[in-house]
Amino acid sequence: MGRMSTPDFSQGAAYVRGRYVPIGEAAIPITDWGFLRSDAAYDVVTVWEGAFFRLDAHLERFMASCARFRLDPGRTAAQVTAVLEECVRLSGLRSAYVEMIATRGQPPWGSRDPRQAVNQFYAFAVPYVWIANEAQRERGLHLQVSAVPRIPSASVDARAKNYHWNDLTMGLLGALDAGADTVVLGDGAGHVVEGPGFNVFCVNAQGVLVTPAAGVLEGITRRTVLEIAQSLGLPVEVRALPAAELRGAREAFLSSSGGGVLPVTRVDGAPVGDGVVGPVTRRLADTYWAWHQDPRHSTPVRYG
Repeated sequence: MGRMSTPDFSQGAAYVRGRYVPIGEAAIPITDWGFLRSDAAYDVVTVWEGAFFRLDAHLERFMASCARFRLDPGRTAAQVTAVLEECVRLSGLRSAYVEMIATRGQPPWGSRDPRQAVNQFYAFAVPYVWIANEAQRERGLHLQVSAVPRIPSASVDARAKNYHWNDLTMGLLGALDAGADTVVLGDGAGHVVEGPGFNVFCVNAQGVLVTPAAGVLEGITRRTVLEIAQSLGLPVEVRALPAAELRGAREAFLSSSGGGVLPVTRVDGAPVGDGVVGPVTRRLADTYWAWHQDPRHSTPVRYG
């Protein structure tokens, strides 16, 4: 008999139905309502230079998202942490994008009662994901304000992280077709809310840092930026952000676990301020990465 080959986790590792498998072999049943209906909750935490960043905050939000959608991951926060850490350890990645997911699963055949479904938990770790490439981060992104409205939170609570992304995808396709780099959706009443995987900020004409208050995922990176701004003594307002105010801002940027603070230098084809990455954006970005070394926010991975 031939020797069994050792699994190759170098491209990433996943936890599926109680087993750790290489990311390329990870799959869920086609009948899982997480696939059929986007009926799932998830969260993403990053590993940077061998340590999780703000792991506790991401776990807290994941558990809250599951509760909001009446999903049971079947694990405590400590047990979820153990799975995430093992995915990272197996992969050997020092900088990683790490996702935890709870799906509805499948009820008995013929049943449409979601209470009868057996919820499932999955996780994976892959190399760190940047939502803007190096050139975009240096020159700044071109952001388009979409005419596609975001799904209202009265229908799907934006504070619970979910896969209901068709509005975001349609808006993004329109922005890319128009030559922009990415998109921000609105609330249908003239205000911007959020984009695909990020929150939006601006330094308005009065020099105040503004980010939308409602209709958005309360991102952990968003929270970090607000805490950094407070520590730096910057004036901040969390409130409705009119699209016109964003267009007339001195600076603008996105916040995301996939890159931290990402500058925006054009909105709808017109320059933001001077059309270059602004000093407040640079200061916040530099401080964001410096906070990754702070033991208050950093949880080292035990690679073994």
